[in-house]
Amino acid sequence: MKPKPYNWQISSSNEATALAKALDLNPILASLLIQRGIDTPEKARSFFQPSFSDLNNPFDIKDMDLAVQRLDLAIQQKQRILLYGDYDVDGTTSVAFMYSFLSRLTQHLDYYLPDREKEGYGVSLQGVEYAREQNCTLIVAMDCGIKANEAVDLANSYGIDFIICDHHLPEGELPKAVANLDPKRADCPYPFKELSGCGIAFKLAQALSLHYNMPSEELANLLDLVSVSIACDIVPIIDENRTLTYFGLKRLNRSPGIGLSALVDTIKRPKPLTVMDLVFGLGPMINAAGRLGDARDAVKLLLSADKNSATAAARHLSSRNAERRSVDYATAEEARMRYMKLPDWEDKKSIVLFDPGWHKGVIGISASRIAEDFHKPTVILTKSNGLAVGSARSVRGFDLYAALQHCEDLFYTYGGHAHAAGMQMPVENIEAFTELFERVVSDMMTTELEAPTLEIASKIEFTQITPEFWSGLKKFEPFGPSNMTPLFLAESVRDTGHSRILDNNHARLSLYQYSSKPIFTGIGFGLGEAFNNVKHRPFDMVFSLREEEWRGNRKLAIHVRDLR
Repeated sequence: MKPKPYNWQISSSNEATALAKALDLNPILASLLIQRGIDTPEKARSFFQPSFSDLNNPFDIKDMDLAVQRLDLAIQQKQRILLYGDYDVDGTTSVAFMYSFLSRLTQHLDYYLPDREKEGYGVSLQGVEYAREQNCTLIVAMDCGIKANEAVDLANSYGIDFIICDHHLPEGELPKAVANLDPKRADCPYPFKELSGCGIAFKLAQALSLHYNMPSEELANLLDLVSVSIACDIVPIIDENRTLTYFGLKRLNRSPGIGLSALVDTIKRPKPLTVMDLVFGLGPMINAAGRLGDARDAVKLLLSADKNSATAAARHLSSRNAERRSVDYATAEEARMRYMKLPDWEDKKSIVLFDPGWHKGVIGISASRIAEDFHKPTVILTKSNGLAVGSARSVRGFDLYAALQHCEDLFYTYGGHAHAAGMQMPVENIEAFTELFERVVSDMMTTELEAPTLEIASKIEFTQITPEFWSGLKKFEPFGPSNMTPLFLAESVRDTGHSRILDNNHARLSLYQYSSKPIFTGIGFGLGEAFNNVKHRPFDMVFSLREEEWRGNRKLAIHVRDLR
């Protein structure tokens, strides 16, 4: 199967001369700012120099005053508090963050994470029963809860209060909690709506720290956890998320907590760590606990106070992640082969596959792989507790959640956002869902969305890529959603004769443009065959810049995305 060819979309040429002159900045870098909506020197200075003063007032979140009052009461009266989080990276970091913060104010804490297989996503009734058994009078739910009406009602009947810290879109009546902290509430005036679940927990801690007049270091020392949450939950790294990630990465690269430090040592990636290192290095390790085992193992590691036990726990998660990867690859390959055996697979706009034997903990990852391979909205389903349980992933620009809303009559439950979602349905509804989802996607999918697109920030010549240019480009970090690593277009480049094809169809490239200097080297993953087709004549390429390390030395290199 050959991947679909990319569309190359070059950003419109914005007039950046005035901004470049005002900032004494390279014109290409000035145009990158304008593409990000940063069109004044004041905005640029704030972008390049994040500050805690940029953070919004946490009390602007609806119900925050009520949440602080209830937590203050629990702390003063030494009530037992249960911290409840989802089993993924966002949920586990939320619990570890809040436990670390509140333990400075009270010792009457416990935490609970649901079993992915037995309880599923969200606040479970089993979790509420656990709170009652442990004599907890307050539950703080993080990265979940905004739809947990039944669980909150049960807790209320036991005299247990709820504070909900969620970032998912509410639907219908809000739970009868003491406080529903969710910027996506229609009645919430908070100006930034894209915080992660751990980001909401951070705002609650920020409000408490203001209430108690605590030093800012109490929060700053925990931002490594918040940055991992933001990166791995794929929320836009703009506004507050950018500020929190900026300082969180600094903490992570200089003096992370003992648990995160053990994880960093285990993934063996060169520092400074980037958002991508968190997404593809730390995130899968933390997730592995809840995918094939107990998510509490991840929280225990993140809360470790002993280096030796943290190292042992990190190695355990590394082993668990290797097991997860093996199951994931096998599931994705089986799904891929099964789809390509369908007689009309190439004409379909969507993918829905079901196997009762697939592991519930990896179907989301498998859906991501299949959606990327075929560039089609994908749903992978397995069987759990008598129901068909699925994970869905989208392609760039297609609103998956809106498509699933057209199918909601077939579901018991569903939830998610434009890029990823999950659902439960009767097994007998799978065939009807497959047919309806295909019709809906066919109606919603435009011609422009059917092929993957590379958004090119600017044309550039090799002679313009100087140490000064690279230094300026690094100020745009941390890169991530809504502030992606810029892609550049270089025209009429040539092989120096030292390029070679590696295993797995990768290309190790050595290129020059127009004249003999400068020469740039780098990698083109999956581009071996494409390079063979053009290597004897000038060609155009889309690439990003990055630093590579070899034997302790770092040098600027290219990461080629496409060529023609």
